[in-house]
Amino acid sequence: MREQHGISAEVINLRSIRPLDRKTIIDSVKKTNRLITVEDGWPQSGVGAEICALMMETSAFDYLDAPVERVTGADVPTPYSITIEPLAFPRPDVVVDAALRACYRNKK
Repeated sequence: MREQHGISAEVINLRSIRPLDRKTIIDSVKKTNRLITVEDGWPQSGVGAEICALMMETSAFDYLDAPVERVTGADVPTPYSITIEPLAFPRPDVVVDAALRACYRNKK
């Protein structure tokens, strides 16, 4: 993404969600001033929703320069058809679009 759009990203791979590594997430937001969460699960009650709540409940909120972007699986039952199943989960192009929106590079 750096070569094409001039954007670099700090990626946090949460190895566990219980306990949630709140300090690492907050420190990253304070450093980058942006947050995008990506998960395969549904949007409601997911890890991304919990991380968004964390932003609202801590001082990290004051560091955000853009709204939090959540990239999740589609809010539908997982399709059985092999041809449409990939459409129900986050794809790289969707993550790139979220990053561009967070950096005000794409107004989709």
